[in-house]
Amino acid sequence: MNKRLHTLKYIFFDFAASAASWTFFYIFRKLRIESEKFGYDIDLEFSSQYYWALLIIPTFWLFLYYLSGYYKDIYRKSRLKELAQTFFTVLIGTTIIFFALLLNDQVEFYKHYYTLFISYFALQFGFTYTPRLIITSITNHRIHSRKIGFKTLIIGGNRKALDIYQKIENQPKSVGNKFIGFISIEEKEKYLLEKHLTKLGSLKNIRQIIDQYRIEEIIIALESTEHKDIEKIINYIDDKNVIVKVIASMYDILTGKVKMSHIYSTPLIQISHDLMPVWQEQTKQIIDIGLALVALILFSPLYLFLATGIKLTSKGPIIYSHERIGRFGKPFTLYKFRSMYTDAEKNGPALSSKDDERITPFGKFMRKSKLDELPNFWNVLKGDMSLVGPRPERKYYIDQIVKIAPHYLHLQKVKPGITSWGQVKYGYAENLEQMVERLKYDILYIENMSLYVDFKIMIYTILTILKGRNI
Repeated sequence: MNKRLHTLKYIFFDFAASAASWTFFYIFRKLRIESEKFGYDIDLEFSSQYYWALLIIPTFWLFLYYLSGYYKDIYRKSRLKELAQTFFTVLIGTTIIFFALLLNDQVEFYKHYYTLFISYFALQFGFTYTPRLIITSITNHRIHSRKIGFKTLIIGGNRKALDIYQKIENQPKSVGNKFIGFISIEEKEKYLLEKHLTKLGSLKNIRQIIDQYRIEEIIIALESTEHKDIEKIINYIDDKNVIVKVIASMYDILTGKVKMSHIYSTPLIQISHDLMPVWQEQTKQIIDIGLALVALILFSPLYLFLATGIKLTSKGPIIYSHERIGRFGKPFTLYKFRSMYTDAEKNGPALSSKDDERITPFGKFMRKSKLDELPNFWNVLKGDMSLVGPRPERKYYIDQIVKIAPHYLHLQKVKPGITSWGQVKYGYAENLEQMVERLKYDILYIENMSLYVDFKIMIYTILTILKGRNI
């Protein structure tokens, strides 16, 4: 499966649909609305304004579809949900364009405004939804006929695991599960499922298995005696970019926890990774890129001043780079202005403290005002980080924290940030205990993520820096 190419199909046809709908709408306005207004037939001419609109308006629609999250999960689409999503997104977009561009049109009768709105909505919806329906129908057919599948791992190897495997495999139409193998919770000599699937390992090496086999979906199918291990499993894999489903009981079905996404699917509870509404998540990413770009340009004189100060006050490189762990456990290179002497970690990794002798005098000035972290904006622009999110840590410390607080891995569900609630409330952590203590603030942030909370944290960060307190 080429996800990027498949996404480009939707983007191309959405752009073409927007251009076509605007073209036909432009012709309709000229030949019908304006002709009625002036009382004679208007010659059809494509002005420079039309050509500008032909570029700007489709771009606006693509931006709106992106914000709605339409391009987020292009292989797992329901045609009914797609119909509703397209309808409401086009309705919102048409309303914006109507008030921004069409309300200034001079018309003969007031009812022509309704005609303009309805005709443009109908054109935009029709041209957009038709190719979407065709592409999605073809994709769903390929999934149902098992030509497309999502690499799936089963956790558990006995009766319930075998039952769920057989139910999914024997369905008349596939919902996309392509089973790669299973792992066990407890070591046994024999497993019922091993007649059908390969045992890939046990729970202790599940993270490596997910990476090695590029697992996209996990189904937890444990026996009643193993249910106590579900929380442990979630802690192990919650930071991984995989869909996690659990076998549903009759109680879960009756209490409404099980939402049916496919007619042919087996009742399963999907554990959601969505921490924010899709439009907020997409908007957060746009704000990150926009503000990071502005900061890199706006602070360029300050970058030059800090680079000169570092070079004149201590030997060594201007930029300090080190590997950190990002979203879904993916490592990336973090960039900062060097605030320590070059041999600061000759005896191994060590956390900095308030009176750390490894910090240069100029470094203390930078750290007090967080100026050493200005190159983090480059990480944000690259997509490794966000403006707001838990501060990224080294694998060396993460391995130690997880032994004390396994729920630390929940932080890897989101991108690390330049500032965080933990930084604002707690500041720098000087030892492992303080890192664990600061963790609760970052967990609290993740459980309450929103654009509103992000803006609050950014404001508090600025106020804290202006007050001169280290964060």
